[in-house]
Amino acid sequence: MEVSSIASAATAMSEASLQQAVGTAVLKKAMDIGAENAMALIHAIPDNTAAQNLPSHLGQHINTKA
Repeated sequence: MEVSSIASAATAMSEASLQQAVGTAVLKKAMDIGAENAMALIHAIPDNTAAQNLPSHLGQHINTKA
């Protein structure tokens, strides 16, 4: 095997390793953004304390004749 082919193989392996590292970093960043968006949606859910202040008899029966 010639020196140039060894150097070419080493360069190709280095480029493949770099591409894998970049792909992993991009995936991690995308997952972080997705997690931030999910947390923003969770925090945007309004508090349901108004429903808790309703009388206890509401919501106990279903009108099936309507």
